[in-house]
Amino acid sequence: MNKSVLFWIIAFAITVGSAVYQRLTGPSYPVSGNVSLAGAEVSYRFARSHGEDSDHTVRLFMDSAGTSAVLEWKRYRTDDPWSADPMRYQEGAFAAELPHQPPAGKLQYRVRISGDGQTHLLPGEEPVVIRFRGEVPVVVLVLHVITIFCAMLLSTRTGLEYFHPHPRLGRLVAWTVGFLLVGGMILGPVVQKYAFGAFWTGWPFGTDLTDNKTLVGLLAWLVAAGAVLRAKHPRRWTLAASIILLVVFLIPHSLLGSELDYRELDEKGASPPSSVLNGE
Repeated sequence: MNKSVLFWIIAFAITVGSAVYQRLTGPSYPVSGNVSLAGAEVSYRFARSHGEDSDHTVRLFMDSAGTSAVLEWKRYRTDDPWSADPMRYQEGAFAAELPHQPPAGKLQYRVRISGDGQTHLLPGEEPVVIRFRGEVPVVVLVLHVITIFCAMLLSTRTGLEYFHPHPRLGRLVAWTVGFLLVGGMILGPVVQKYAFGAFWTGWPFGTDLTDNKTLVGLLAWLVAAGAVLRAKHPRRWTLAASIILLVVFLIPHSLLGSELDYRELDEKGASPPSSVLNGE
């Protein structure tokens, strides 16, 4: 097999694997599980992200005979008392709504189920935290995901060129930097604006880890691009840049992301300006 083709296959496998890992370990991945109550199986899948301009419906799939369920919730990082809303049974599931929150607003919630003298708290003592966001146009979101995926693929492929006896780095580096710029520094902020009302909440304005890790990855590749033009052994720099981007890519998406400060919002008694987003 041609070595270049082999490198593309390896790069694709690494990129897909890292994307799956990032998704499964991220703070927006749903919490799911099963428990037994009164001889019946209860299954749940609790969302941790909501991107529509509506309340979020929490569902619990179980047999309603002799059982009841209550949705308990409150605003995240507040001293609010827990609200308790009885869940209605319909179409094979109990359901109740979490009230819609402003962009970057978070609620913590849990479900208490009872039946046959038993009570379970789902998913456990630690409640689920769900973050609300504005609706992002599908076209913008899809383009962002594709360009970021391509940037990671190109970065990994360029790094593997280190193992080629006669590396060809120029075009690969240019395409990598180009996709990082478009996906991470143009489309990324556009998605952020739609979702949370601010183009950029990373350094030096805030602590948004997604923004910051994108910046670190881009800087690493800009340094590598400079090395291709001037350094005697540029493939060492491109390998290092590809490893750096892989490491930051493995950091779960939305970790330390934008978060509405309810205390500041309550003090102002008004709709949340962009300044209440985390780090701004």
